[in-house]
Amino acid sequence: MRLRPTTSSDLDLLEELLVEAYNWTGETRVTLAQVRTDPAHARHLAGWQRPTDLGTVAEADDGTPAGAAWARVVPASEAGYGFVADDVPELGMSVLAPHRGQGVGSKLLDACLDQLWTAGHPAVSLSVEDGNGVARRLYESRGFVVVGRSGSSDTMLRDLQAA
Repeated sequence: MRLRPTTSSDLDLLEELLVEAYNWTGETRVTLAQVRTDPAHARHLAGWQRPTDLGTVAEADDGTPAGAAWARVVPASEAGYGFVADDVPELGMSVLAPHRGQGVGSKLLDACLDQLWTAGHPAVSLSVEDGNGVARRLYESRGFVVVGRSGSSDTMLRDLQAA
């Protein structure tokens, strides 16, 4: 497996991975069409890659995508469940099913956190749903703490200045 920074040509891949992240339970709750056209979902990746957007893609040895972690600074008017402040990027992440349980998520998250720190961001936030214990444990192991709640999801924050 190799890691590489995201580029503007990764939009289709990130949209597919966002669908995977929404549907982590196996139930189809959000479709690719919704991610591309519904403002509530499209805002997460519309216009990718803005100057403040960043992320990491994991590729298998054969070059096929294994997953990605990405972050975007959004104004309060475009806030998702993981929003905490205008200057704190929201993180999204997904690992494709054949690559789960192999440490890909850990490597992606670590790489994305390094990118955020290098870019000078003070913190990063995300949302994790109840029942997604694997993701929650990963985030907690990297210093994310719960700072809020929306519906059946916790908003978590990682201070990057204390890293």
